[in-house]
Amino acid sequence: MIEAGRVAALLVGVAIVLATFGSAIRTVVLPRGNPARITRLVFRSMRRLFSIRIGRHPTYERIDRVLAPFAPLSLITLVFVWLALVMVGYSGIYLIDTSRSITDAIILSGSSLATLGFVHPGQVGGVLLVLSEAAVGLVIIALLITYLPSIYGAFSRREQVVAYMDTRAGSPPSAAALIVRFWAIEWLEEISDLWAPWESWFIDLQETHTTFPSLAFFRSPEPDQSWITSAGVMLDTASLVVSMIDRPRDPAAELFIRSGYLALRRIATQFPALVPFPPDPAPTDPISIAREEFDEVWHKLEDAGVPLVDEPDDAWAAFKGWRVNYDAVLIGLARLTNAPYAAWVSDRSIVSAGPRRSRRRA
Repeated sequence: MIEAGRVAALLVGVAIVLATFGSAIRTVVLPRGNPARITRLVFRSMRRLFSIRIGRHPTYERIDRVLAPFAPLSLITLVFVWLALVMVGYSGIYLIDTSRSITDAIILSGSSLATLGFVHPGQVGGVLLVLSEAAVGLVIIALLITYLPSIYGAFSRREQVVAYMDTRAGSPPSAAALIVRFWAIEWLEEISDLWAPWESWFIDLQETHTTFPSLAFFRSPEPDQSWITSAGVMLDTASLVVSMIDRPRDPAAELFIRSGYLALRRIATQFPALVPFPPDPAPTDPISIAREEFDEVWHKLEDAGVPLVDEPDDAWAAFKGWRVNYDAVLIGLARLTNAPYAAWVSDRSIVSAGPRRSRRRA
């Protein structure tokens, strides 16, 4: 008669294998945001380890340098965790054979998972179990091989657009700098040409960063660039244009803002405990931008000769009505990803005891 402990080991082993395989499928194959518990646990554990290495009072340069390999290493660690869990799970399954010790079961599981085959399972039933474990291991490795090109392809598309920020909005980027630059080169009337490519970028961002949530933590090649600060600068630019600039109404800009904050909200839903945001804020709700900061931008544009609307109060009310849609989610994602300095984005999401970075002139 089979011992109760071996039956329990069998049941636990089957549960571990199914949970692990399900985690791999949800993380790599399922084309929608469906965070897996094992994946979240691995990334959170790795983040704690990296936080210890960062220290208590780091500069931004140290944060960026330490976190640069965080996402790639976490992905590789995740694969090893999957394989280790499969080995543990099948070790429990192999214990159903009463003649096999725990050590023998672990050795057989390792031999089968690695497809080395230096241990023969004996009976036909054992052979079938060994073959199933080898197949599971091969599927996980195959998923990784297909997963990495997909995630790096999405990363490349994202960063190609982010690279435009330095040219258009300065470094660190800001919406005011972008508008002043377009006015200085007599291109302000063509600023609406920005909305369509950036709206497409937001749509691609939403699709890739909900399918592959780990992409949010892949840092840009340049330490002073980031997908989230670029998103914030462009949304603020559109919000300032539709609320402050004296020009005909721009429906494309309004649709662009909507596509942007919807994309950010859907990305944030992958991290519900870390990036809370109001699902339907009112136009009168408070935002992280103070009226004094808005007035500073107003005077900067006014001094540059940019045509502005007549009433600053009306412009402020309109800007608040647009910004409130993405204010909380933007700041939350900037905090989550430890984004570099950018006015009205990460400047209010991360507090560092040391200098964040050397600012170049916009």
